[in-house]
Amino acid sequence: MAQRILIVEDEANIADSLVTGLREEGYAVEHAADGLSAWQRLESTSWDLVLLDWWLPVEDGLALLRRFRQRDRRTPVLFLTARGQVSYRVLGLDSGADDYLCKPFDFDELLARVRALIRRREDQADTRLVYRDIAVDLVAQRAERAGRPLDLSAKELALLSFFLRHPERLLSRAEIYEQVWHEPLDAESNTLGVHVMELRRRLESHGPRVVHTLRGRGYWFGAPPGAGREGAP
Repeated sequence: MAQRILIVEDEANIADSLVTGLREEGYAVEHAADGLSAWQRLESTSWDLVLLDWWLPVEDGLALLRRFRQRDRRTPVLFLTARGQVSYRVLGLDSGADDYLCKPFDFDELLARVRALIRRREDQADTRLVYRDIAVDLVAQRAERAGRPLDLSAKELALLSFFLRHPERLLSRAEIYEQVWHEPLDAESNTLGVHVMELRRRLESHGPRVVHTLRGRGYWFGAPPGAGREGAP
């Protein structure tokens, strides 16, 4: 699957050039031209990298970055801006940016930085599972949401880890049970439903619902899947 990049840039010629160039390199690219539409995309979709302009309509890039970092501390962000002074670079990096590139820039240099940031994210993914503001440290066996620890049992942690590995897709009850409990699903048992309900309660104490029940079909982890979603298990 192609890595997903969100470009937040209000200058149409720069945005068009970046979208075209990065798509030609094989990346899945979307574009937002202002802070509001950018935030909507950041909330609804997981990204491998965000390219962020400083000056934006509605909400500037610095404010958007700070808000984003309150819910997602792992997705790399590269600032693209004409503000080249050292004081601005320091401010951007201290606010949560992973890298900083001043306009005008050479596309080959941008591409090298894109590759480096995505490679760093992939290296971290070996020991850490992340979806938006939810993360599991596989080495320490700890989970958190919005930077706050989640007090999960071993089975709840395993269930969350499975969901994090398969975001935004339909997962059948049998598939989940076989992968997490390592045995066939007993159709008469409510074990899975109880664990999903408890995990959902703990996750929702720090943010909106991400575990959705599709009646008669299974579960969906991530942004709401739309029509057909029901309530609790």
